[in-house]
Order: sequence, then C-alpha cells, then structure tokens
Amino acid sequence: MKTRTEHDSLGNVAVPANAYYGAQTARAVENYPISGIRAHPVLIKAYGLLKQACAETNVELGMIPQRVGRAVVRAAQDVAEGILNDQFVVDVYQAGAGVSFHMNVNEVIANRAIWHLQGQRTEKLGDYSIVHPNDHVNFGQSTNDTFPTAMRLASLLLLEEFYPALAELEEAFRKKGREFDGILKSGRTHMQDAVPIRLGQEFTAYAVALHNLGAHIRQNAASLAELGIGGSAVGTGLNAHPKYPRMVVKRLSALTDLRLRVAPDLRAAMQSQFPLAAVSGALRNLALELIRIANDLRLLTSGPLTGFNEIVLPALQPGSSIMPGKVNPVMGELLDMVAFQVVGCDTAVALAVQAGQLELNVMMPAMIWNVLHATEILKNTCRVVAHRCIEGIRANREVCERYAYLSPSIATALNPVIGYSRAADIVKKSLATGKTIPEVCFEENVLTDQELKKILDPHRMTQPGLPPPRKK
Repeated sequence: MKTRTEHDSLGNVAVPANAYYGAQTARAVENYPISGIRAHPVLIKAYGLLKQACAETNVELGMIPQRVGRAVVRAAQDVAEGILNDQFVVDVYQAGAGVSFHMNVNEVIANRAIWHLQGQRTEKLGDYSIVHPNDHVNFGQSTNDTFPTAMRLASLLLLEEFYPALAELEEAFRKKGREFDGILKSGRTHMQDAVPIRLGQEFTAYAVALHNLGAHIRQNAASLAELGIGGSAVGTGLNAHPKYPRMVVKRLSALTDLRLRVAPDLRAAMQSQFPLAAVSGALRNLALELIRIANDLRLLTSGPLTGFNEIVLPALQPGSSIMPGKVNPVMGELLDMVAFQVVGCDTAVALAVQAGQLELNVMMPAMIWNVLHATEILKNTCRVVAHRCIEGIRANREVCERYAYLSPSIATALNPVIGYSRAADIVKKSLATGKTIPEVCFEENVLTDQELKKILDPHRMTQPGLPPPRKK
C-alpha cells in the first residue's frame, strides 16, 4: 500500500496515500483496535453539518480566508452527504471526549478541501499549508464543545427517523384493535382467569401505551436542542468570536429544519450531558413496554394445542431443526432481544453521564454510540414488527369466546346483586363440579334464567356499568 508521511506533535506517521484522514487518525487506528465498530453514519452527518455551519460563520466573520473557507464548506457538505463515510475509521471505543474521532473529522474535511482546491487531484493530500485541520477547519472550536453539540444534533436527527417507525407500530396495533373489537375473551390477572375483555381492547391498549411513550421520548429529547457550540475548551468561548455561537446555531437550524438554540450556559452544556441520559432513559422505558407487549403476544399465541392459542402470528420461518412443522413467535422473540439490548445501552449511558469531572465529561463516545445504537435498532425493529407481525395477526374467535364463557370470574358481575361472599361460593362450586357459573346459579335458584342472561352477559361486562336491577 502506498503511503504518505505526515507529521504531528509526536513525530512522523505513515498514512495511506489516498486517504483523506491524516496522522492523528492513523495513530488512533493503531491505538484502539477494540471492537471493529465505526461511528454511526448519523454522527458523521451531524459533524459534517456542524463543521459546515462553523466554516460559513467563520468566513462571514472574517476569521478564516474566504477561499479556504468555501473549500471547507464544500468538504463538510461531502461529509454530511455520507459520500466519505469510509474515511471515518476510528473505533467507537477510543480516547476520552472523542478527540480521535473529532480529529478524524477535521483531517478528512481538510484533505477533502485540499482536493477541491487542487482540481480534485490527490497529489497534495496532507499538505496542510493549503488547508489546515486545526487552524482552518477547527478555528474557534474544540472537541469539548463540538462533540457534545454533534451528539445532541445526531440524536435529534436519528429520532426524526425513529418517530415515524414507532407510529407505524402504534397504528398497526390500533388497526387490530378495531378489527378485533367484537371478539370476546377471558381477561387474566396474576396469570389467572379474570373478567371478560374484548381482544380489540387489549390491542388498543397496546397502541395507547406506545403513543404515550412516543410523547415521553419527545418530551425528554427537548433539551437536546440546547447546543453548547462556541464554548471552545472549557465553556468560556476562548478564541471564538462573540457572535459565533448564535450564528452557528442559526445556520444549523436552517440546515436541519430543527428548532435549535444556544444553551443558556455554555459551561453547563459542556459539563453536564444530562440530555443524553434523559433521552436514553426514555428509550429504555419504551423498551420495557415493548418487552411486556412482546411477552403478551407470545403467551396469546402459545400452543397451538397446549397453550392459549387465542391469536395466530404470521408464520415467517420453520421453528425447529428437529421438530417438523413447528412454527415459533420469532418476531416477539426478536422484539424482546432488541429491547434487552436497549436496556443495556441505557445502563452504559447512565454510567458514562455520571462520570464527568469538573469542566468536561470525557465519556462522550460511549454515550453517543449507545444512544444511537439503541435508537437505530428500535427504529428498525418497530417497523419490521409492525409489517411482518402485527399486521398479519389472526384471531381464534372460537377459542377466545370459549374461554370467556368458561371463566369463573364472570361471577364478578353477581357481586352487586347477591354479594361477594355468595358469589365466591358459586365460583367454588363451579370449579369443584366443572359446571359453568350460569349452570350453578340456575341449579341453586340464585337468579332466574332471564336475569342470568342479562347479568352474566360477557359483552356487557367489557364496558362500564352496573347490572340491570332485579325485579321485585
């Protein structure tokens, strides 16, 4: 492999001849062969947008030469468009604060700007007398203010992709709620028979829970819009023009269509990464609900002969390498595993967020990797589960209704009429004899046949109301 020699404060470094990254990136590749995982594309995009806004601002303020600044803007746009993603080679587990990744960004933009200025030729790559990664691309900036800003921007950008996916899953449950609304089934509490409920009511409740969690995530993500760009090294704005923060944020808002604002205190925006913890925690809460829902679906489809068998999930693949004809609830299992991972991601984020010291939290690379990974896998899973599972669910009406009418808990409707104690005795006799609640009531002359039909109507019991009054 042909190489070029670059020099940094530690000495000479060999860099692949046609690479847009430079010496500090090459050192990081050697220092951190940890996971083989590279930065999420949306973090690269966020940094490209940020560097574009910074360069445009510095040109307008006369901080860097216009010709150089315009080339930096073009290079940053190339980064934001994703056409240079293969040049971001630093492992996600790296030097604290994200210095290595940030310098990867600066070097790629500097060399890409050189490439533009040299007529799209590569001979001058690494000649930082033309465009310098620190003096031009990073003018007025620091890892310490750009990385927190890029983290928040990346999270907001990916959440904009996530919200529609969650909405698709919510709507899939709502549609099934409407489709199954006329199907009666036994409710269950403590994993024991309970009063009747409509299958559609169960599915609608899942949709409502997802809707509420989507609103919760949006609410917790609101503070991500406060950006600390312009704080430079410790939040004091050293080497940054006084107008710089406001101008950069205004440009970023225009580039992203997001309602961004300058953080009220740039030092706080650098010291505290609470906004990442807040959104990560909200994603975890969604994951906990998805685990609950996935487990419900797996129970409801259990069987087909020795379980509940109240619903049938789409058959997507053979379920066993040894048992012919077996089909498993694979989408429910997938949903559980993804949600477990999201809970783990949140734990890593929580530990990283609390680990800041004084003017900086250096654990930011771990934070943003886990937040973006959690958002990405939730986004993809919500969409897959909606279209490959929920939309294709069928109800076993006969099974559902048989359980509803057999459940001894329909005796609950007798409480206002004959009292709790007498109703409990009827339930005991029903379970001991195998007779239904109406049969026991009729045998013991508790109620007339007409009264039993009205009071023990399971459909009536799936909505608020009292039993009809007994005739005197």
